Amino acid sequence: MSSNDARSGALGRLHLNHVALVCADIEACEAFYEGVLGLAVVWRPDPDNVYLSSGTDNLALHRGTPQSGGALDHIGFSVATPDEVDAWHERLRVAAVPIAAAPRTHRDGSRSLYCKDPGGVLVQLIYLPPQALRPAAGRVSDR
Repeated sequence: MSSNDARSGALGRLHLNHVALVCADIEACEAFYEGVLGLAVVWRPDPDNVYLSSGTDNLALHRGTPQSGGALDHIGFSVATPDEVDAWHERLRVAAVPIAAAPRTHRDGSRSLYCKDPGGVLVQLIYLPPQALRPAAGRVSDR
């Protein structure tokens, strides 16, 4: 089935609802995503699960032992301007958050940085210029 087949007929376009992470230290991860990145807790059904949101993006944290070799590469959060990437870099540095890759500008004009959450999950903060958001057949990105 091609990607066009899924959009024809009664099926609509899918939208990512949330990313779910297994966290050995759910309290530390909650403190990072809420206290440092500014997501809001929207639901805590029990001590082993917490759900956070930016208002448009959702993150689920579940207490457990992360499995080695998981398929998750990173979680990406977008910001409005390239300067915000640098401002976030300073905020993360002050908060002693491990920086995995300092801010850099990519060939398409996007700008990003990578840090690690308390569980070791790679988190990207990225500015995407308008041209980077348009689909382009055959475009190769360095992100």
